[in-house]
Amino acid sequence: MKTMKGPGIFLAQFLGDQEPFNNLHSIAGYMADLGYKGVQIPTWDPRMIDLKQASESQTYCDEFKGKLNEAGVEITELATHLQGQLVAVHPAYAAMFDGFGPAELAGKPKEQQAWAVDQLIMTAKASKNLGLSASPSFSGALLWPFMYPWPQRPAGLVETGFKELANRWMPILNAYDEAGVDLAFELHPGEDLHDGVTFEMFLEHTGNHPRVGINYDPSHFVLQQLDYLQFIDFYHDRIFAFHVKDAEFNPTGKQGVYGGYQGWVERAGRFRSLGDGQVDFSGIFSKLAQYDYDRWAVLEWECALKHPEQGAAEGAPFIADHIIRVTERAFDDFAGTGADENFNKKVLGL
Repeated sequence: MKTMKGPGIFLAQFLGDQEPFNNLHSIAGYMADLGYKGVQIPTWDPRMIDLKQASESQTYCDEFKGKLNEAGVEITELATHLQGQLVAVHPAYAAMFDGFGPAELAGKPKEQQAWAVDQLIMTAKASKNLGLSASPSFSGALLWPFMYPWPQRPAGLVETGFKELANRWMPILNAYDEAGVDLAFELHPGEDLHDGVTFEMFLEHTGNHPRVGINYDPSHFVLQQLDYLQFIDFYHDRIFAFHVKDAEFNPTGKQGVYGGYQGWVERAGRFRSLGDGQVDFSGIFSKLAQYDYDRWAVLEWECALKHPEQGAAEGAPFIADHIIRVTERAFDDFAGTGADENFNKKVLGL
């Protein structure tokens, strides 16, 4: 059995214009002081990493790791959620996603897509240079506007959409395979990969590509009312990363899963700081320990109510307390008699 690593923290939601949140070294030190052992790096922010240099220079990567070690942490993964989103964007959402890429590419979907693919391939190379095993991302979405089948979807629309999505990702997945790095898709509403069924469809269309995996985040499953514990039973061999994030779902006679166009505070389903929501983390950590998950447990903080600094401070001990140091022997070994084949036959009366 294996013990997972942690606690780690995703830095994206904590970045700002003031110290210690405006540069990598100071924010890493801040998180180390709170008890975090690892940081997940948002690759779209140049204050955090020079992705091109990291993909080309082993010296840069060695120095990058050294600076983080001096601050008291190591790298958990390089994250590419914004770039992954731009791999597949339906035109209905194009203007709203313009900010995910370079300003000069706004309104140029083909150029944005090419930029995103290049970014992801650089991340694969950078991850290899940094000695990392996985990278979380989003799949993007061509089909999300058609998620609810009204009006009736044209026959073959979903098949065509997943075929195109797989075609766009195959060169990226092959680059990750060449680098020896797993790609962990965060199954998230708004993405074509948002639950187990859609993950399986994508897996099938990529020929069960060995690098297609999951960034397991139970909060998104609470909001969908999906059984997030049984999900681990189904897909544990494809869980390559883990976002520890809480959520709650409190439906009323007026509002349910879809949220009624309300803001986060007013929604029936909303994200919460660790321990403030409804996620059964004891069950999750037990399941992952059962299936020998030995990668990182990384806080992704998103809460409709609590201040991020409080959420970060509470998150490190919460994760540390939930990580199970797995046993090296059975609890009843003391009662073992020792046996061989002859003894077993005697016990059976043979």
